[in-house]
Amino acid sequence: MPKPIYFALLVCLWSGVSGLQPAWGQAIVPRTLELEYKELEDEGLQLARQAEQLAQFQQYQPALPRAQLAVQLLPDDIRAWFLLGRLYLQTDDVERGIESLEKARSLEPQNELVLFTLGSAHFQNEDYQKAADYLQEGLRFKPDQLAALFDLGNTYYKLNRWSEAIAQYEKAMSQDEMFWPGVNNIGLIQYEQGQIDRAIASWRKAVSIESEAAEPQLALAVALYVKGDREQGLRMGSAALELDPGYADLEFLEANLWGQRLLADTKMFLETPRIQETLAQLSEAEFNMQR
Repeated sequence: MPKPIYFALLVCLWSGVSGLQPAWGQAIVPRTLELEYKELEDEGLQLARQAEQLAQFQQYQPALPRAQLAVQLLPDDIRAWFLLGRLYLQTDDVERGIESLEKARSLEPQNELVLFTLGSAHFQNEDYQKAADYLQEGLRFKPDQLAALFDLGNTYYKLNRWSEAIAQYEKAMSQDEMFWPGVNNIGLIQYEQGQIDRAIASWRKAVSIESEAAEPQLALAVALYVKGDREQGLRMGSAALELDPGYADLEFLEANLWGQRLLADTKMFLETPRIQETLAQLSEAEFNMQR
């Protein structure tokens, strides 16, 4: 599955952190402020609400200018800066996303949601050590956050700190024993370490948890094929690609943390006549649907 996953959960998580920051409508304005300032603040709150609603429907481009104006009207509001930061990240403007999130962090240094998002931003920016630092800091304040534990595992993976990555995946799975991505990624590490039988066991477990997950099914298919169980591997590989043909893209797999050993074996697997036939059929079916 795509990594990191924490950013994908932020909209859901944000709705549950009203104890961390005030809701938009709860801003307290000192009575001594003039009416004009109060009106500007109300306008900022309204713009921020509109931007947040648009973001929830993945309408990031129209949300962005509203959020930009909101932080001008609400320069000391952590929610406004956090919203602007994640909108920049969603529109692939990572540097400005990080700048906005750092402003939010300056307003509330121990806010774990901001720290986790900064970790995801630096991961997106391929600065894995900074990503690890922010995720670790956030986990000091909220050590049981499953998504952040998984992201930290992925960050350690990119740093080649494999034993530490496995430890974080296991912590994530301790929060939810049905969390198959953690099991899947342990299999990815095991395969790169040459522990093919262990990787097969991990991917079998992941598939038993989520039978419709294409990633562990394809990885398992490749491993079985390499081990000599070619018929089962080809059958399972075809089924995995029918679930999601996108997993036939080696660049996509590499972005999902598939290592060089597994990628090389997958390339060979995808080039087999049986899998090529499956991909051709899927491509034809998609073409016919679009006609």
